[in-house]
Amino acid sequence: MSPLPALVLLPLLGGAVAWLADRSSTTGTSSARKISWRITLMVLTLETVLLLITTFGQHSYQGPWLDHFSIPWIPIMGISFQLDMDGLSLSLLWLTLILSFPCVLLATRKIDTNAGAFHFLFLAALTGITGTFLATDLFLFFFLWELMLVPMFVLISAWGHEDRHRAAIRFFLFTQGSGLLMLLSILGLVITHYRQTGVLTFDYFTLAHTHLSSFLSMVLMLGFFIAFAVKLPVVPVHVWLPAAHTQAPTAASVLLAGLMLKTGGYGMIRFNLMLFPETALRFAPVAMGLGVAGILYGAWLSCAQNDVKRLIAYSSISHMGFVMLGIFTGSNTGLQGAIVQMLAHGLSTGALFLIAGAIQDRLHTRDMAQIGGLWASWPRLSSAGLFFAVASLGMPGFGNFTGEFLVLLATWHVNSIVAALTTTGLVLAAIYSLRMVNRIFLAPTRTPPLHATDFSIGQMSVLGVLMFLLVLLGVHPQPVMTLSLPSPLSTIAPSSGGDYGQ
Repeated sequence: MSPLPALVLLPLLGGAVAWLADRSSTTGTSSARKISWRITLMVLTLETVLLLITTFGQHSYQGPWLDHFSIPWIPIMGISFQLDMDGLSLSLLWLTLILSFPCVLLATRKIDTNAGAFHFLFLAALTGITGTFLATDLFLFFFLWELMLVPMFVLISAWGHEDRHRAAIRFFLFTQGSGLLMLLSILGLVITHYRQTGVLTFDYFTLAHTHLSSFLSMVLMLGFFIAFAVKLPVVPVHVWLPAAHTQAPTAASVLLAGLMLKTGGYGMIRFNLMLFPETALRFAPVAMGLGVAGILYGAWLSCAQNDVKRLIAYSSISHMGFVMLGIFTGSNTGLQGAIVQMLAHGLSTGALFLIAGAIQDRLHTRDMAQIGGLWASWPRLSSAGLFFAVASLGMPGFGNFTGEFLVLLATWHVNSIVAALTTTGLVLAAIYSLRMVNRIFLAPTRTPPLHATDFSIGQMSVLGVLMFLLVLLGVHPQPVMTLSLPSPLSTIAPSSGGDYGQ
């Protein structure tokens, strides 16, 4: 039997167990917190075992996709619990697990208020993210897409910082509102297919072959595009992101930047490009323009930030602009660059949010003007911050450089002026990243950390895994590039409809 449904449902069930264990505990707060934390760690370990089996095990399923699972859910409406995994899904599932472990080991263990509820919401969000990367029934995809929003809203609103309620509401309104537009597009596609064939279905592979007029195809694609653009995020629908990242607790910030933004890029590849390939080509100049705008806008505003979490948040807008640009270049080189950039950004920015959260926990401030140089007091934390800041700015030898280089190479073949303009974002990235390193780690100390300790060897080991993977993506990216291209629009035999740009 396929392990795909267990990959999706296990975090939700494990989170419920962690919550119940916390509520039923008769011991002190510290012991109850440890129980829910240990259950969460156990769930992630089981998820890793399942994903290893899925990755390296022998599958009875034969087809261009790696694994498939489907059972009827609401048969009268043509809805099924259908999951499919290809290389793109697999690479993003590994990113999900790799980032979840540092969250649990370095951040969620310190939650001392309603720890069981926190871990339940954390794992419920993981269920939504994991399911989004696997669902090939469009109703199920929408259901899981919305599922990840509610836990994140509560995590920000209940465990966030000073302006958490406003940030949580803005996050929810933007993502929920755009999700409803995607639902309308899904229904429009389903109804159009029903009128043509008399078959009511939400199956991704069946709906991919629906005949659409140019106008209807553009309208339906835009409904998907807006939902994914909000999550990516794309300027000008990015305004929820800086506040949400800044006000969220550390673990939620990592989930947002490292994983939830990637669901937007994944959706653009899986739905905009593969369901509407010809329409995506017509829309590509607009999408590429929005990508360049995001690169320059996010980088420029990052240079003006004093709040370290806001700086990292705005830099995410800039880095994800490369993802947008690569997806719509119309070539496999650009698509591979976008995917590598998603993976590298998840690792580097997730680590930066963990380090920013550690600094805030120790010094109770995010203001770089008040932090000062930390290298003398916390050399391990500072060296880790320097490493991930250099990786984030796109230094050769790191995965971020590989992704950005491939995107720029693909863009150059489309429009050399756009490619040249995009490189301005790389210059600005060096400015804001090195400015952050200098003000936080290298400048004279302004707030002596008298009652706090540096990262331990264990904590550095956790971050060391992320460092190793970033370097591996930088010096030997070919296996990931080969694996992570999306499979064709068929579960039986390859189809030219999914080979976008070839």
